[in-house]
Amino acid sequence: MNKERKSKKIIIIVVVAAIAVFAAAGICVYYNFYSQPTETSQGVAGKILKDWDTGATEPGTAKSSGTQIPGYSTAEMKAGDTVLHLSVGNPKANECGFYATVKLSDGTELYKSQLLEPGSGLTDIPLSKTLEKGEYKAMVLYECVTLDDDHKPLNSAESEFTLIVK
Repeated sequence: MNKERKSKKIIIIVVVAAIAVFAAAGICVYYNFYSQPTETSQGVAGKILKDWDTGATEPGTAKSSGTQIPGYSTAEMKAGDTVLHLSVGNPKANECGFYATVKLSDGTELYKSQLLEPGSGLTDIPLSKTLEKGEYKAMVLYECVTLDDDHKPLNSAESEFTLIVK
């Protein structure tokens, strides 16, 4: 009788542990894949990701002073494509908003974002035109603005890169 009670207790403990493991796995799947929706920009093609910069730094706690600006050396795409796979965004540690404009050195504007708050950005940039094969000098112009309702201009920075169209 005593052995039978012990086996029932062990079975109950194993079942409860299995349920806890499955519940934890379900929660992890939910938070990693379903709970972080993308926000579609209004009037501008492209999806702004609120979790673009997943770094641990919170706004206002940057170790270095000044605004952090992403940098690039090259980007590649296929001729005729209308999407450039380039990570453009506002690092989480910044205390200002960004408007990001992707353009060629001749001034041709390929994309202009809506306001990118700290930590948000894009990884697929919808272009306003297609490009032919070749190498282009390009840049992302970051226009920094205040995060209040006025979005007052602060400063700007250019991050140049070579765009290779194959």
